[in-house]
Amino acid sequence: MLRVAVFAGGVYLIIQTQLSAIRTFILPRAIVDPISRVCFRAVRWAFDLRTTRLERFEDRDQVFSYYAPVTLIILPFLWLAMAMAGYTLVLWAIHEADLWTAFRLSGSSVLTLGFASSDARVAVVIELSGAALGLLLVSVLISYLPTIYSAYSEREQAVALLMVRAGTPPSAATMIELYKRLDALDEIDVLWPQWERWFTTLSETHTSLAVLNYYRSPRPEYTWLTAAGTILDAAAILSSAVAVPRNPQRELCLRSGFLALHDIADCFGIDFERSPRLDDPISVTREEFEEGVMALGTAGVPLRDDPDQAWTDFAGWRVNYDRVLLILAELTMAPPAQWISDRSLVRRYRPPIFGGRRTTRD
Repeated sequence: MLRVAVFAGGVYLIIQTQLSAIRTFILPRAIVDPISRVCFRAVRWAFDLRTTRLERFEDRDQVFSYYAPVTLIILPFLWLAMAMAGYTLVLWAIHEADLWTAFRLSGSSVLTLGFASSDARVAVVIELSGAALGLLLVSVLISYLPTIYSAYSEREQAVALLMVRAGTPPSAATMIELYKRLDALDEIDVLWPQWERWFTTLSETHTSLAVLNYYRSPRPEYTWLTAAGTILDAAAILSSAVAVPRNPQRELCLRSGFLALHDIADCFGIDFERSPRLDDPISVTREEFEEGVMALGTAGVPLRDDPDQAWTDFAGWRVNYDRVLLILAELTMAPPAQWISDRSLVRRYRPPIFGGRRTTRD
């Protein structure tokens, strides 16, 4: 009975190793993978120990930029260790040998070194399957690295273009003011279809390959999250406080943006209200909003006549993405940016890495 139980335990480890690789890289949707989650949380804990001792954000950013790549290197070693442990148990259960001999056979097979083998037919079949699994685990990571960096490059092109329009650090008010100074406020509407597609792509890539959320921009002052928040706030301000014609494409971009953030928040198990009330509180105060709007008016941006309605409309848009934006900013250690990472929730939020639920889009 003992060998049967050990055999079953070994098979379970082998199957879970394969499922972890499939969930992490191959399955084209967000789904809970406890092995990857434990790995990312453990490495994050080690990085947090280091970054919390650094005062300058640039230093923390430099250290944290290694987080995702280092974890991706560690993860295959974890899979290989689990596979070796599983095959060790299976070979010990079916082979008349001690545990050390079973471990040598397992390591020789999974690592494809070939320095040890067995004459038993069943053991040979198991060793060959272990060699195939070892090659598969390594090849999965190698083959998906180009996919990861392709999605990263596409994301960062839009982020880099925003630097020209929104300043450093990025600000929605800066972007609107710049377009006004260039006498091109009407032309800002060409941005919304581009960013709607960007948000749609972001939702797909950053949930199926959740490690992309931690890949940082080449410059420490920018990140994909502050870019997303800047575009959403700019669209919300234009839709609420600036006297420009209503543009359905701008509102579609807003909806696409907060739905993308909702999907990413689901991927990390963040609790939030998908259909909040219009009068729910937001992190931006009315004083901050009116101060920003007054600055736009001073710069010559035409404003709406009713400040109460402007605040109500802005808060009605912002409430859809306010909470998830702030939590994701803390989770990804986003650089300082107005109304995004310059504030935090009352309590420090640490949602599970690669965990949570997956729900249908609104």
